This record gives sequence, structure tokens and C-alpha cells, in this order.
Amino acid sequence: MAVKPFKLALAGFSAVGLAALAACGEAPSDSNGGDNADASFLACMVTDSGGVDDKSFNESSWAGMEAAKEENDDIEVDFKESASETDYDPNLQSSVDDGCNFIVGVGGLMTENVDTIATANPDIPFATVDGFSEVENVYSIQFDTAQSAYLAGYTAAAQTQTGTVATWGGIQIPPVTIFMDGFVEGVAKHNEDKGTDVQVLGWDEAAQTGTFINGFEDVAAGKSTSDTFITQGADILFPVAGPAGIGALTAASENEDVSAIWVDTDGFVSTEYGAEIITSAEKGLATAVKDAVLAAYDAANGGEAISGSYVGTLENGGVSLAPFHDFEDAVSDETKAELDALTQQIIDGEIVVESPASPTAS
Repeated sequence: MAVKPFKLALAGFSAVGLAALAACGEAPSDSNGGDNADASFLACMVTDSGGVDDKSFNESSWAGMEAAKEENDDIEVDFKESASETDYDPNLQSSVDDGCNFIVGVGGLMTENVDTIATANPDIPFATVDGFSEVENVYSIQFDTAQSAYLAGYTAAAQTQTGTVATWGGIQIPPVTIFMDGFVEGVAKHNEDKGTDVQVLGWDEAAQTGTFINGFEDVAAGKSTSDTFITQGADILFPVAGPAGIGALTAASENEDVSAIWVDTDGFVSTEYGAEIITSAEKGLATAVKDAVLAAYDAANGGEAISGSYVGTLENGGVSLAPFHDFEDAVSDETKAELDALTQQIIDGEIVVESPASPTAS
């Protein structure tokens, strides 16, 4: 059984309703425009499904857009929410029609759509988040999250009391399975080094088969999937499913001996379930998107055109293992030292975390 810190309260969470189809949304807490009303440069974002306040990659990407606006008052930002994949094309095209000077498509599922619209509009710079593009005016923002997930898997193996942990995904696509690959390899590293026999439910790395709920919004499906793994003995859950992963956190909140590890963002900060979260396998979406917007602005004002690809790694700070927060005392100094050593070995190339979904650089 995972040793969970004493919980002062069980925080509730309600899934955020999706905005009207292809509607231009308002930021969750701040105005979506107006502060930089006289700005000459408009950067626009098209979300993946789940909404701009999904506690995951959409929300982090939007934070990057807003950070760019805050840093440069000649930049205005806007977003359009996608309720499903059918919204990608109209939202991207609408962004073109709105006169956006830089357009960011969030989520690997949207990359092909971004490529199509970008090819038809070669004078407008685009970016795709969690996807790789070879189109000249599309900048690829990717993350080698197998590295941070490796550390998360090692942590899970060190903390489990049942000897069984579980992972599951939203949809079987590279930005999801790369986390699952790294997690499994991290558990295997702990087993090898420490003589343990921790089992991972939900993902067979060799066969590239596992458990998926076929979406990123269904919190109820995420909970039922997690409940099933708990009945099979898993005491640490690693959901890779955007807002649907909240289902794993609610399942953990109902089981005193079950905990979770979050992905994309520091879940202790971004969700209301910090008491359940040991740590998170983060990727620096906000910083990468902010830097891309600022670079696109510079290019529009006589600088070098934004192109090619960014890959976030442990070495450049693009991915990381989040702090342990409430679990700081539950994770031993020995495990922390081992994680520090593993991090440095990955940075130095002594350990190579491999995944078929590893990012492609250009």
C-alpha cells in the first residue's frame, strides 16, 4: 500500500464544460484581450479538446501565450477552443481569417491539420505543440517526456507498497505512449538496481499495447479504469490522459492507500488533488510556447524567421520531475539521491531512455 500523507480534506473537482463549438473563448481568470488593445502583433492558439482550462497541456500552452503578452505589450493573444477533432480545421482557418500573425495548434492530433492550413498560407508562421512538421513555416514544439516519465516510474517503484503500479492513456498516440514507455523503463531500472519485482499494469512496452479510454475528456471513464487497476492491486496510478486523468485522482482520493503521479503540469499546483499526487512528469509547455511567440514577433519585426524544431529534455530544462510537495517526507533521502543521479546520467548520455515515440529533431 502506498503511504499517503495525512489528508486535511478531500478536494472536489468538476469537469469543466466545453465551450460552444469552435467558439472563441475567454481566459479562465484573466481577460482574453484588451490589455494590449493597441498591439501590432496578434498571436492565436487553437486548443485540443478538453478546453483551455484542462489542468493539462491546453492550459499550460495558454499560460505561455499570456506570458508572452505580459513580457511584450506589442503582443495580443487569443484562443479558440476545439470540442473535437472536427473543430481543428475551422478553428485554424478562422484564426487565419482573423488576421492572426502567429498561430499555435496544441496537440499532436492537430499537426496534420496545421500542416494543411500552413501550406495554404506560407506567409503566416505556425507552431505545432507535441507534433513534428516538415512544413517550412511550421515550428515544431516537442518534449522528450520519456526522460521525466523514467524518473516518475523509478519513483513509483520505490514508493509502492503492493509491488504493483498502473498506467493508462487517453488515446494511443506518440505524445501519450512516450510517457508510458518512460514510466515502464523507470520501473524496470528500479527492479534491476534494487532487486525489486514491481509490476506495471496497463502498458506492455515491448508489444506497444495497453489500456486507453479513447479520449481526453471522460473523467468517469478515467475513474472506472483506475478503480479496475486498484482492484488488481495497483497502489500508484500514472494517467496520461489530460483532464480525463482527474478520474485517477478521484479514485485515489477514495482509497487511503492509493496515490498518483500526474503528467504535463505539476498536478499539485494545477489540480485540486495535491494530497494524492506524489510528483509529476512535467514538460515546460508554457516556457516553450512563450519563447515561440516572442521569436515569431521578432521575426515579424525584421528578425530571423522562426523555423525548425524545439525538443525539451532534462538537459535543457524542457522536461522535469516536479517537487514531492506533501510527499516530501514520504520519499526517502536515498530515493531522492538516486533520482538525482539518474537525472545526471540521462543528461550525460550514460542512460538513454528510448521510446518509439521519441521526438524527431530537424
